[in-house]
Amino acid sequence: MIRVGKASLNADYVRTEISRWQARSMAISTRGIVASENPLASQAGAVVLARGGHAVDAAIAANAVMGVVAPMMNGVGGDLFAIVHDAASNTVHGLNASGWAPAASSIEFLTARGMSEMPQQGIHSVTVPGVVSGWMALHEKFGRAPLPTILSAAIHHAEHGFAVSEITALEWLGSVPLLRDDAHAAATYLPGGRSPAAGEIFRNADLARTLHAIANDGGDAFYRGEVARRILKCSADRSGALAAADLAEYNAEWVSPLTTNYRGWDVYEIPPNSQGIAALVMLNIVEGFPIAEYGRGTPEALHTLIEAKKLAYADMQRHVGDPRFSSVPVEAMLSKAYARERATLIDPRRAAHDVAAGSLPMHGGDTTYLCAVDAAGNVVSLIQSNFANFGSGVVPEGAGFALQSRGGLFTFDRAHPNVLAPRKRPLQTVIPAFMKRDHLRIGFGVMGGWNQPQAHVQVISNIVDHRLNIQEALEAPRFVKLTFAGTDVMMESRFTEHAREGLARRGHEIDLQGEFSNMVGGGQAVMRDARAKVNYGASDPRKDGVAIPEPIL
Repeated sequence: MIRVGKASLNADYVRTEISRWQARSMAISTRGIVASENPLASQAGAVVLARGGHAVDAAIAANAVMGVVAPMMNGVGGDLFAIVHDAASNTVHGLNASGWAPAASSIEFLTARGMSEMPQQGIHSVTVPGVVSGWMALHEKFGRAPLPTILSAAIHHAEHGFAVSEITALEWLGSVPLLRDDAHAAATYLPGGRSPAAGEIFRNADLARTLHAIANDGGDAFYRGEVARRILKCSADRSGALAAADLAEYNAEWVSPLTTNYRGWDVYEIPPNSQGIAALVMLNIVEGFPIAEYGRGTPEALHTLIEAKKLAYADMQRHVGDPRFSSVPVEAMLSKAYARERATLIDPRRAAHDVAAGSLPMHGGDTTYLCAVDAAGNVVSLIQSNFANFGSGVVPEGAGFALQSRGGLFTFDRAHPNVLAPRKRPLQTVIPAFMKRDHLRIGFGVMGGWNQPQAHVQVISNIVDHRLNIQEALEAPRFVKLTFAGTDVMMESRFTEHAREGLARRGHEIDLQGEFSNMVGGGQAVMRDARAKVNYGASDPRKDGVAIPEPIL
């Protein structure tokens, strides 16, 4: 006799059943948990927790290791955003560590050099790296462990080498032409003239030296010391605009996260200049539809999400820029009444084609996301990126890291809020997320350029509407629409044929991807049950990573 297990879900979103479709279990512990896209990074963060560190210390440690083991995605040459939930005060804090354009950078500066639009690589796509300033701000406000302890694992892996993971090896290989265009990039990242294969040992002594300097002297080493001198020489050698003051005067900024309530859950995103507001606008629109009644993965639910994405992204593209330079109508964009008005534009029978389109670059998404929760219930949701693979493709001599290419997101359109200007921060695609209800706290994120807000909403809907646990919510099939208008949409092949046919009948043009496609991004999540004092961790199988509990040393 065959007995079929029936699924049940308790009040804390922990699914129990005999059979299941998910590939992994959640990590569950009364101690801390760190989730990242590489086991070495998760391990480093977990060890820092075991040595008495705060969740912030663990997140910095994991981020530093990610910059070593996945250098195309992130590193000290990139930007950072974070959301921190402080358990003691039950408050949520946002950090914007995105860098600005050089003071000498302008449309006139670039047009005089023969450019008619923002370059997507090279020195003129470089903005000031914000990550180290972000680390320092996080550590100063919340940190407990000393910087040498926090950065020790990253220094060790850079100095002594690490075995390259599978997905990282493939992404590295795809960047070989870019790296060969810069002598110092090739010397750093193409040992023997080629990219390392999976399982090969890669060492980066220059990066170890840079991390040692940061461990000893903090932000001063990077923005005013030896590392700064290497960055400035790199810029000067390539006729770039960076000056000493651009680095020395930069500081990460603490911000109040934006929030909306979605069916009883408070959801938090970083405010502009990030695209996080698009996720909240999308949630507000979707809230007007009975997604749970439609059912998970049905044509009705997917059509609603895709159409809401188009509307939310159109608003984001039209209005979002650096709020220090232009007024962003945040309150109006997050109005529930406005969302109801926008929701009336969704035709349940037909995909919209002519939604106001963006003109931003459509590549990018080489980002790492990680999160941490400690035994006290503090939660960190952190995302960090070079923008494109290896960013600008420019590596300062002897520094061991690539400079980001976030400047490529600026526009030359002088009427647009995201127009290039001196000391301005570009519209940012990278966004961490956080959500809470009653005694539950969830830090999560999904990397992948313009994919991120729409992926956030799909994960949130999986948790709230379909009552999946955090591992199931990450693993569930996702769609992604990387264009701002039109009827094209990419979908993983795990969506049913019924769902795909239903969307096709509504006019969606489906670009079918694999079962676990990198096009829909990879994510991580941690959850704190404050009532039970138990932590949960989840890691997306679309990446090489894992959620690792804090060990007992």
